[in-house]
Amino acid sequence: MASRSNSGRRRRVYKRVKRLLCVSLVVAIAFGFDLYSSACQKVNLIESGRLLPGARVDLTLAELNAYAAKEAPEGVRNARLVLEGQETVSGTAMVDFGKLRRAQGYEPGWLMSKLLDGERAVSGTARIHSGGGKVTVEVERASISGVEIDGKTLEFIIQNFIVPFYPSAMVGRPVAMGYRIERLQLAPSGVGVVIGR
Repeated sequence: MASRSNSGRRRRVYKRVKRLLCVSLVVAIAFGFDLYSSACQKVNLIESGRLLPGARVDLTLAELNAYAAKEAPEGVRNARLVLEGQETVSGTAMVDFGKLRRAQGYEPGWLMSKLLDGERAVSGTARIHSGGGKVTVEVERASISGVEIDGKTLEFIIQNFIVPFYPSAMVGRPVAMGYRIERLQLAPSGVGVVIGR
């Protein structure tokens, strides 16, 4: 009888210890895994030139958003991407165009600062085509504070607020991706970066 109660007690203790270890492991993974660092390691691997032709590096949507949040220029916060399919990407952010301009080294005059200063909700949707080492980005929609923008206004924003930070950015024209990247494979869960020769 005593041996039965001892074995039952041991099983209960074993179950508790097992449960405690499982909870500890989940907590360690949740708090110890840094999505931004993971994204940086993958980007560094791509840029290293050590990957063999045909290799594929997968960046999850969570990693992309962590990277976008940390790498966003001053004046941009809460940057968030959504991958809507094989070619469509949407993004939102809060943007202070005055701070963004100052981060580029320009001090807006009094009138321009009144127009540019203050955060605004910015959103956009683009189609991305890639292959042969090149990528083409076509803006489908863009809005600032809920107001759709296009044409000359959109060109002005791209030339004055995006190109200074990303000089190789071209809209509607193919651009070489570099680092032997052959193509990008987009899916709602993330982006696969395929390495060419």
